[in-house]
Amino acid sequence: MAFRDLSEVLDAGLSLPINGKTYVVPPVDAETGLRLQRLAELAATVAHAVEAGEQIDTVALDDAGEIDLYRDALGTVYDEMIADRVSWPALKLAGVTAWLDAAVGREAAEAYWNGAGSPEAPAGNRATRQAARSTRQPVSGSGTTRTRTATPKAGTPGRRSSTTGR
Repeated sequence: MAFRDLSEVLDAGLSLPINGKTYVVPPVDAETGLRLQRLAELAATVAHAVEAGEQIDTVALDDAGEIDLYRDALGTVYDEMIADRVSWPALKLAGVTAWLDAAVGREAAEAYWNGAGSPEAPAGNRATRQAARSTRQPVSGSGTTRTRTATPKAGTPGRRSSTTGR
């Protein structure tokens, strides 16, 4: 038996229908996927700590980090959605859904999307709910978590450059 080409067995992308248009989010590259997966693990850890009643004084993402998350997860679809003037709630839902798809899996992404962003989506598992619930935590004065700063990508306004030391 021979190995089949991965393009024959892996999904080509994530299709997200918004206002009558379907946006096809391409799979993330390996480096981005690892970063998104690490963020999901961090979010689940923070959510677990909050559920256990532990005091949390760090922030997982600031505003710039949140935008970076959506840009990373959505890829070229982010710019397409901005050009189409998609609403903020729809962009945010699409960004988190694409993040969950890349970091946790398609089932978690579908549950989040079909639950309209509710971390308590019926088909979602606990890890999905924790990751979704923890994408942003309140900032306290003593937080020390470092976040990446949104920086423009060479040649594309508002995008990060691959040479900025991600």
